[in-house]
Amino acid sequence: MNLTQPRLEVSVATQRLTLWEGFHLVKSWPCSTSKFGLGYTEGSNKTPLGGFVVKEKHGDNAALGTIFKARQPVGLWTPDQVTDDDLILSRILWLEGMEKRNANTFQRYIYIHGTNDERHIGRPASHGCVRLKNRDVVELYELTPIGTQVWISE
Repeated sequence: MNLTQPRLEVSVATQRLTLWEGFHLVKSWPCSTSKFGLGYTEGSNKTPLGGFVVKEKHGDNAALGTIFKARQPVGLWTPDQVTDDDLILSRILWLEGMEKRNANTFQRYIYIHGTNDERHIGRPASHGCVRLKNRDVVELYELTPIGTQVWISE
């Protein structure tokens, strides 16, 4: 581990995402992991555990609330817009698994992203991804270069 590089830690137990630089805590945000639990099977909608790296980032300079489909901006969501859809908003940090058990993470499209369901941030509610409030994911995106190590633990 390179202690001069930023790294992210996601705690499923506390539903927090923490940004570290070496042993220095930079910032911590409430997050939301899967409401279906933990796991590695494609199509399970479960959050995988272990070591990852931020492989790709999408959303440079996108407006807060930008809706992404297949990582492309397709519209703008506003808080008064009611939908049952699980939208991917504002920014995307696409994770790649670095271990045998989570090697399919990139193909499963597991992201750290903003959500239209901010009221459930702080408890398991996602479909496998790690959700943040939209303002929080924009802040994290600016602080997190491609290649950043990520650790998701129980």
